[in-house]
Amino acid sequence: MSIAVLLSGGVDSSVVVHLLHEQGYRPSLFYIRIGKSDDADFPDCSMEEDIEMCRAVAHRYALPLEIVDLHREYWEQVAAYAIDKVRQGLTPNPDVMCNRLIKFGCFEERVGHHFDLTATGHYATTRRDEQGRTWLGTAVDPVKDQTDFLAQIDNLQLSHLSFPLGELPKSEVRRIAREAALPTATRRDSQGICFLGKVSYNDFVRRYLGERPGPIVEWETGRIIGRHRGYWFHTIGQRKGLGLSGGPWFVVGKDVQQDIVYVSHGYDTLMQYGHDLWMPRFHFITANPWPAGGAVEVTFKVRHTPEFLPATLTPNAATGGYRLHSPEPIQGIAPGQFCVIYDREAKICVGSGEICAEKP
Repeated sequence: MSIAVLLSGGVDSSVVVHLLHEQGYRPSLFYIRIGKSDDADFPDCSMEEDIEMCRAVAHRYALPLEIVDLHREYWEQVAAYAIDKVRQGLTPNPDVMCNRLIKFGCFEERVGHHFDLTATGHYATTRRDEQGRTWLGTAVDPVKDQTDFLAQIDNLQLSHLSFPLGELPKSEVRRIAREAALPTATRRDSQGICFLGKVSYNDFVRRYLGERPGPIVEWETGRIIGRHRGYWFHTIGQRKGLGLSGGPWFVVGKDVQQDIVYVSHGYDTLMQYGHDLWMPRFHFITANPWPAGGAVEVTFKVRHTPEFLPATLTPNAATGGYRLHSPEPIQGIAPGQFCVIYDREAKICVGSGEICAEKP
């Protein structure tokens, strides 16, 4: 069997190579370049370090490594998506779209389709049903589970993927790396948006949208209590970076037309929470497991956390969208984010939908 492995320069994908080698495979290794080290505004210093680590792993197992340059595709598709959403006052998730469009989109079209499987270091699993369909399953380690980042891929992409780490806790992955003396064994896990490297998200947004100062208004009173540099630097639920005294303050809304950022004071204000959210369109990864329609019991996430929260999902026959109702209040429902839906047992990731600003 021919296998392509996507290397990141981190410990997880390196352990994937080790495990495949232990099983007798000789995979071909690939590193996807999406940044540019010669970009004066956004130098991707970490990229060169990542590539050196990939080369060290390839050398260790005498395997071929190829660097696939998808910088143009990334910035034309994923970065453009992020900027467009931010301009609309929404909260994008570039990493979700990177998986769908770049890692399992452009890479598969250019390289991956030549192999029987593409293996990655994602913490996820695949499951087959009696009909031979492939479903995206959650990982054994709930803290590291990354199915929420994979919730916009399609079944064709999923059926070509392998996640060798899905049945392992992170501690075991680290142990394997240490015992195998992998060069990446002590590298820290990456944080933040994949294409920014060490550049701050606000600097990225400022480059493309600049600044547009406006008032920060207390929601309950309408009182102006501060100024912001642009509504696009703030997202619903945000607490840090507001520059306001007498906190805590939380962002609870934005008026894009008036350049207003609304905040509310205190931990327990109801404005921070909601029980309902709407998704005008929903993406099923494999198929709709509830073809009969009607309300179903599910679990869900609206951000990357270990917890799978219970809820009721109800289809809207007229629009084709869905309403999600949670018995527990959801903090910081941010339009533009993806709500990721799982079955009631949180074993299968069914798909995801973008949260809309209000009831359709």
